[in-house]
Amino acid sequence: MTDTKLAYKLRILSECLRIQREVVDNARKAMTDAQESATENDDNTEEKLYNSYREEMHNKRDMFARQFDLAMEDLNQLNQIVTSKEYQKAEFGSVVETDGGTYFISTSLGQVKVDGNVVFAISALAPVYRSFEGKKIGDSFSFRDRTSKIKDIF
Repeated sequence: MTDTKLAYKLRILSECLRIQREVVDNARKAMTDAQESATENDDNTEEKLYNSYREEMHNKRDMFARQFDLAMEDLNQLNQIVTSKEYQKAEFGSVVETDGGTYFISTSLGQVKVDGNVVFAISALAPVYRSFEGKKIGDSFSFRDRTSKIKDIF
């Protein structure tokens, strides 16, 4: 892999990590806010209403806790990517340039802008990835009635 490609891949990974850390922080904050709302005392509220509100806040906290756990799993996946590996085929951790777009096989973050270019950060479970999984440079694949060709993998 050339130094230029490695540097580009590092910038893609860095941006994905930044975005994912933001997702983790937002989920953590929402979870904490819901917990604090549940434990606040409001002397002006009848006990029955307060218990209902507290239960609702606990449910929200639990929902945000699940979102936080999933976000942490995605962050851990990103941290496991080996950027210096020489990828010969489309697989987890690779950047796949096609004539239909550039994909970073990592976690599902959608469109990520790097150096003014759009890169699609997708998970290994994404249907589009399944259409070119294991393919090599020069191979073609079809997705949604459109055929594309793999131009580069790194």
